[in-house]
Amino acid sequence: MFSHCLHAYLRAVAGSRAQRVGPFLASFDDHDAGLFRNYAVPDEDAEPTGIQITALITAFTDRDRIPRLEYLPGLCPAVETGLLAEGFVPERRLPVLTCLPTDAAAPPIVAGIELGLASDDEQLRQVAEAQNEAYGQPETTDHDVARLRATVEGGGLVALARDLATGRGVGGGLCAPPHEGVSELAAIGVRIPYRRRGIATALTALLTRACPGVGIITPFLTPGGEAEERTYRSLGYRRVTEMLHISRETKQAS
Repeated sequence: MFSHCLHAYLRAVAGSRAQRVGPFLASFDDHDAGLFRNYAVPDEDAEPTGIQITALITAFTDRDRIPRLEYLPGLCPAVETGLLAEGFVPERRLPVLTCLPTDAAAPPIVAGIELGLASDDEQLRQVAEAQNEAYGQPETTDHDVARLRATVEGGGLVALARDLATGRGVGGGLCAPPHEGVSELAAIGVRIPYRRRGIATALTALLTRACPGVGIITPFLTPGGEAEERTYRSLGYRRVTEMLHISRETKQAS
């Protein structure tokens, strides 16, 4: 069942950064306090106690991180009830979409823009710079580049969109290294002056169709809104389940 495979993927992504806290697997990034780089995944059918949730909160606050989870609530319905009782607040419920790479639409042609897979450090830095600008990050560090390099070296994909006139990277995205054929297509970002030209759509299509080459059978993504979902559906993606993002403000932590 895809939902169980997705949860297994989320746990595998945690890798060496993971820490077991009761029925939760928590992943932390020592270099980046960003919400999407620090989160926990509960076990299927977990029914955490208040003591276990308090221990999870402590594991985050001891590292100056916001206690946070990303998971499929349908696999462990008792978890949300326990989290709410301890002061957690849902951030958003996201549809999870998947697409068979062989069914994905071809990348649309965007005038003046070249698309390709990034591999060397110069290309990866261009991707990181474009993504950071798109997501409001003030600067690009060597750690950002190293993270993208690890994605490629781990068997994932990184895509770059360049302005042909200037050679400047204007957008990027990635598919994380797969676990048992499952991978998240994420971090699609386009610099503000280049938006609404179809670049994000083209990057998504390019990455999806390149998946079989690195053993990705089932790419999935979580659109942030209805407009994004319509775009992904036009490429062949379809809803299969729902993901919950839920967190607790640090000031509330014990």
